[in-house]
Amino acid sequence: MLYVSDLMSTNLFTLKQADSLKTARSLMDLARIRHIPIVDAPGYFLGLLTHRDILASTVSRFADVDPDVQDEIDSGIPVSEIMRTDVTTVSPETRLRDAAEMLFNHKYGCLPVVDEDKLVGIITEADFLKLTISLMDAVEAL
Repeated sequence: MLYVSDLMSTNLFTLKQADSLKTARSLMDLARIRHIPIVDAPGYFLGLLTHRDILASTVSRFADVDPDVQDEIDSGIPVSEIMRTDVTTVSPETRLRDAAEMLFNHKYGCLPVVDEDKLVGIITEADFLKLTISLMDAVEAL
């Protein structure tokens, strides 16, 4: 049987509640990620910031806002203002199939993995796609 701990990513990019929306946007762009867990100093999971949350908090491109002005606006908005706190999480011992069903049935993009309220990993749709590709390659090799 496979568990979330077998597939989750543990090399995580995280932010603190006081970090700015500008920092979050830059991190997502540089790391090419769509989900950023928000943690406190000891690593306790507090919430999640998604690419969709950032888009919803951005002044529309159709408003003709100068990129420098947008950066200035984003610099003054802490992620605590827009992060989600009602986030479904899983433990490392959650069955992988159960996590896949949660992602699929609820249309989640990721599930933060917590152990005793501390963030220990994240599992995303992309992780399951990588697994699927590996399984297809293994089947083709037979």
